[in-house]
Amino acid sequence: MEIRRNKVVAIEYTLKDDQGTVVDRSGKTPLYYLHGHSNIVTGLEEALEGHKPGDSIEVSVPPEKGYGSYDPKLISNMPISRLPEGSKPMKGQKYNIQMGNQTRTATITKVRINDVEIDTNHVLADKTLHFSVRVRQVREATKGELEHRHAHAPHSDH
Repeated sequence: MEIRRNKVVAIEYTLKDDQGTVVDRSGKTPLYYLHGHSNIVTGLEEALEGHKPGDSIEVSVPPEKGYGSYDPKLISNMPISRLPEGSKPMKGQKYNIQMGNQTRTATITKVRINDVEIDTNHVLADKTLHFSVRVRQVREATKGELEHRHAHAPHSDH
C-alpha cells in the first residue's frame, strides 16, 4: 500500500542539522502519523508521498517547508508573575505557554527584575532539516483517526 492522504504511516527516522549532528530520532518505537493532515513537516510529508513499506529515503527539507523562518516578532516580554509559581527564571529555561489557541515553547533569552524576554520561535526555525527515513507500515486510517485528524498508536484509540 502506498503512502497517500488519509493513510496512517509508521516511520523510523533520524533528523540531522547541517553539521551532521543528530537533532532527533524515532527511537525504538516508530512515529505514526496521518498522511495529508500536516502532522509532520510539509517537506517530509511531500517526500514520503507514494512510498511503500520497506522504502528508505534521504531528504533535505528547507526552512520554508520545515519549521519556517526565524521571526523576530516572536520575541516578547512577559511579566515574571506569569511564570509558574515558585519558578526562578534563568536564561535558556523553556516553558510551554498558551498563545491564542495553540501551545508554544518559550525560551527565556533575558531575565530582568520584573519581566523576562522570551523567544517562541521553534528551535529549528531557519534550519534545513536532513532526514533519513524508513517506511515501516502504511495502513488505512480508522474512522476515529480521521475524526481526530491524527494517527493513534497501536493498541490505543487516542
